[in-house]
Amino acid sequence: MNRRERGDGALGQDWRDRLSVIGLVALGVGVVIRLIANGLDSWPYAVVGGALMSVWVVFLVRRRRRQDARDTGAEPEDVPAMERRILKGGRPPEDPEQRREMAALVDSRQRRLRRNRWWAFPLLALIFFGTSALWFVSGSVTAGSLALALAVAAMGWLVWFNLRFDRRLTQMRHRLRT
Repeated sequence: MNRRERGDGALGQDWRDRLSVIGLVALGVGVVIRLIANGLDSWPYAVVGGALMSVWVVFLVRRRRRQDARDTGAEPEDVPAMERRILKGGRPPEDPEQRREMAALVDSRQRRLRRNRWWAFPLLALIFFGTSALWFVSGSVTAGSLALALAVAAMGWLVWFNLRFDRRLTQMRHRLRT
């Protein structure tokens, strides 16, 4: 019997965590981007492409939640609330079972974050800065400069976010131990 069935302190599900909301947001973003890129006349293709992308995003989110739930022993619906609590720097739960689940999630996230860091950043830098270099080589200084500025901003943000998330995970691990 899980916490939801017992009714003792389930973390609850926020409206932002619902797969239908995630799917609708992905659909909206996909349609808007395709309409901007291809023009308003391509709206049927934009809707079909956005719908396919939306299904793919929901599939990936659902699979990740199930995998995290399996790793931590929590319910898949509780994983987003635990992640939000970690990111916001909130207090750890009082319930020992929830503390154990959150500790397992923190360990799992930090392992993945550090394991993938060594290859993800160089690959992203190659893609971002390589795009800029290709624009410069092709003779378009304006596009190359814009791509370079975006590459610097994107890589800076990714490094900052990665370090911030790692720091938050470490802080939560220390709070869970005390």
